[in-house]
Amino acid sequence: MANADYRGSIIVHPGGVIPWAVTGFADLSLETLAPVLALASALDVCLIGCGEKLLPIPLALRTKLKEAGVPHDPMDTGAACRTYNVLAGEGRAVAAALIAV
Repeated sequence: MANADYRGSIIVHPGGVIPWAVTGFADLSLETLAPVLALASALDVCLIGCGEKLLPIPLALRTKLKEAGVPHDPMDTGAACRTYNVLAGEGRAVAAALIAV
């Protein structure tokens, strides 16, 4: 992943980077977060980069993520990128669903 250039929204996880067909916060759903759900048992946390600013994850989606065993932390995308780097550098099993800004 070093020195790679990605365009658009992506999901970064311990196994690599995948394109993510989310163009804005309103696109967040269980369906669009399916790649993260598939990794749930292997993750310590999933950071959700909400775009240019932190937005609250809708209650129904928060509940479903919790039920699926996906610890998550929403933040603006820039903060999610920085936090991902810190946690990954510590060897944590972290994923980041990053909405492009």
